[in-house]
Amino acid sequence: MSYIDVVEKVDIPRPRKHYTEPSFEEVLGLPIAYRREGVGEATVLLHGAGFTRMWLPFYAMLAEKLDFVAPECPGFGETPLPQWVRGFDDLAILYDQLFEQLELSQIHLIGFSMGGWAAAEFASFYPRRLKSLSLITPVGLRLEDDPGVDIFQLSPPEVMDRLFKDKDVMREWLPDGEDFDEGIHMYSEFSAAARLMWAPRYNLKLEHRLQRLTCPTQVIGAEEDRLVPNAMSDKFAAVLPNCRLIRIAGTGHEPLLERPRELAAILTAFIEEATQ
Repeated sequence: MSYIDVVEKVDIPRPRKHYTEPSFEEVLGLPIAYRREGVGEATVLLHGAGFTRMWLPFYAMLAEKLDFVAPECPGFGETPLPQWVRGFDDLAILYDQLFEQLELSQIHLIGFSMGGWAAAEFASFYPRRLKSLSLITPVGLRLEDDPGVDIFQLSPPEVMDRLFKDKDVMREWLPDGEDFDEGIHMYSEFSAAARLMWAPRYNLKLEHRLQRLTCPTQVIGAEEDRLVPNAMSDKFAAVLPNCRLIRIAGTGHEPLLERPRELAAILTAFIEEATQ
């Protein structure tokens, strides 16, 4: 049975809001779900460990000016998790082949949270593919003095509470606690995140490897990140060559949901500047 057969037969629950049917591209035997809209500079976003299967309002804002592509990581959304995907190096190879098949020779790459780690790893392996790199509240480096909370020790309500500074926005995005299928799906995604990030929680080689980058880079941090210390964004900004650091007022770990229009404006302006 192929992975495509599995995708067709597994009943993936649909979120209450913003669900859109994905396209699929079979890459190294794995059907990768992705959504793509817009015209302009080719821009790819690698998502964090949640809020999948949706065309978020933030995505639509980026697609107003960009050729915007949002693939779903193995084990998330509607992309299955094969046994051979064990770490971010595997993801880098997989995404390189995906971009090749989608005819994305050079891209502006955006990574959010866990996807920030994936984007940084990809950039370190394939720097010549990038026109720019933007990391939003990323993880993946070691913070000796303040490693932050252990996300895998938190209950789902505790995770949600720490994701958001704006609690009104948090209430808009709370999962349906009565939806059993959604709960199972969220658990499976959490398990996929654990496979990638359980041990180690960082890559000591990444700081050195990121010195290969020559494209413009930026890090977008939170005003008050209660999940990943603000020092993580500071460290990425210090490590990345040619980098600027921006913090968005009123945000926690989820600026994509808390301040989508402001974040989209920052990213599109940066991409326009990088292409001049």
